[in-house]
Amino acid sequence: MPKITIIGTTTWGKTLGVVLAHKGLQVRLWARTEREAAELRNTGSNSALLPGITFPPQLSITSLLGEALAGVNAVIIAVPSQTMRHNIRLVQSYLDESMIVISAAKGLEIGSNKRMSQVVAEEIAPRFRSKICVLSGPNLSREIIRDLPAASVVAAEDEAVARKAQKLLTAPNFCVYTNSDVVGVELGGALKNIIALGAGMVDGLGYGDNAKAAFITRGLTELAALGVALGANPLTFAGLAGVGDVIATCASPLSRNHYVGVELAKGRSLKEITGAMTGVAEGVSTTIAARDLAQQLGLGMPITEKIYQVLFEGAEPRQAMVELMAPEASHELTGQNWELFSLFRQKRPS
Repeated sequence: MPKITIIGTTTWGKTLGVVLAHKGLQVRLWARTEREAAELRNTGSNSALLPGITFPPQLSITSLLGEALAGVNAVIIAVPSQTMRHNIRLVQSYLDESMIVISAAKGLEIGSNKRMSQVVAEEIAPRFRSKICVLSGPNLSREIIRDLPAASVVAAEDEAVARKAQKLLTAPNFCVYTNSDVVGVELGGALKNIIALGAGMVDGLGYGDNAKAAFITRGLTELAALGVALGANPLTFAGLAGVGDVIATCASPLSRNHYVGVELAKGRSLKEITGAMTGVAEGVSTTIAARDLAQQLGLGMPITEKIYQVLFEGAEPRQAMVELMAPEASHELTGQNWELFSLFRQKRPS
């Protein structure tokens, strides 16, 4: 029977643990302290975020990292993006050639602006780097934990590794597809959180569905423009890690990033909003990294820039949205240093 270790007692980490344990896999959930491990053993996953959910017998909790990682087939790292480097440094000495490493975090590292698979690759031995996978898609934990149908995508540069991860992760109501575009899958999962912040502002301001649809579509195009500039396949953004995740995160009240946007539109400060939250809204830190990447590339990303101004420079959400919807438009696939227009432009028959 395959064994999987999950690093991270986040809502997503616990959700994956429950889903995979119900599938029949032996799952070990690593907690940072014995106190946390004991608390989880006593209460299961039952919490305000995952009410009424208990851990199945196949899921065990330990605070001993060596015990958690002994003889496992895969390690899933489901931690906030800004702690990924710290956690992979803890894990790296326990890895061996039989394990695959799956990042389930959706974000970019502030400072380096690196994707999570890049962070992992920097911290593990070169011989293990081909075993890195990334998991992304429209995956709202509180729906998946209730056994509602969902789909995701796992990407790896080695297709055989992606298929191995797919086999481990696919469950009766959790369909996992494969992809070889690691860059696109990761960027889709990370950057859509910026769009969700803005979509929440649109909802909070009561601008209606037309405005929201326009904002989301323009945001997705901006996301794809940065992705292509960084080497992603543009078609990836039409898939689960792109459009799929954007739809779920921008439309659902279960989305943390959408919630932050709504609350910002009400006039609350970012510090007040995030300080009262249990989980992490990854879009906040991702906005910093994405804006920095855009500036380095000389890439026009007006939505990211406006969201940054609202989050960190005191810009008023209503004015930011008005400026984004101002009637200064050209071809929808063109922007400063965007490559999208040339990629999708149809050649006229001679």
